[in-house]
Amino acid sequence: MATYVIGDIQGCYQELMALLDLIQFSASDRLWLTGDLVNRGPGSLATLRAIKQLDSQVITVLGNHDLHLLAVAYGHGTCKRGDTIDDILAAPDCDELLDWLRYRPLLHLEERKVLVHAGLPPIWSADDAQSFAHEVEAVLRSDDYLRYFANMYGNQPDCWREHLSGPARWRIITNYLTRMRFVGPRGELELKSKSELNAAPAGYRAWFYYPNPEWAGYRIYFGHWAALVGHTGMHDVFALDTGCVWGNSLTALRLEDQRLFSVPSRQPRTIEN
Repeated sequence: MATYVIGDIQGCYQELMALLDLIQFSASDRLWLTGDLVNRGPGSLATLRAIKQLDSQVITVLGNHDLHLLAVAYGHGTCKRGDTIDDILAAPDCDELLDWLRYRPLLHLEERKVLVHAGLPPIWSADDAQSFAHEVEAVLRSDDYLRYFANMYGNQPDCWREHLSGPARWRIITNYLTRMRFVGPRGELELKSKSELNAAPAGYRAWFYYPNPEWAGYRIYFGHWAALVGHTGMHDVFALDTGCVWGNSLTALRLEDQRLFSVPSRQPRTIEN
């Protein structure tokens, strides 16, 4: 039995199948997925169906593209240039797939291992992050989920404040866990830049560059930041989005021995947008 963490798939279904063949994925193995299962790649519907079918073998957290799909489906978002979610929205099992997706967590914490789409803001402990993620998950699984999606988009507030409530609180939690790359010293979010580490905006650093003693002994597995191409320079923070949808590769990390497996992308090489 082995557990593999796989980075952002984003509808790259053929590459996912090739990667599962490469690791010889079996009924006794488990998958952890960093989110962004869908969008931008050509096989979003097939990807979502395949992962849902794995049932208890898979744990996937929600990514910003997964939440975007849900917002569009529920009438609170609009398709953008380059989106590839129409096949899901037109599918006969669309409602079933969306309900399944809406019940996925924003963060998974198990034996001091953290699975999250974008990362942990350095102002939170892992336990804080799990608690705040649970707040949003409870809304997504309640009758109030449409109000969540009606208020999901936006970059404000850009910094955590404990007194925040309602949609503003849901939004900052969501942005930290699914959109964050660079932050300021007090946890201020900078959500425009998708650049490499050496091109950080003035006054900001990668979220994992801020020391947090409460993360000692934890390993953090995340996706979202394709420009890192899998490299953080940290021994306990692992970037798994290696830009498959942009023409690079799809990567899996085996937790038991930290061995990496990759398959080349079949998508045309391009720049993330």
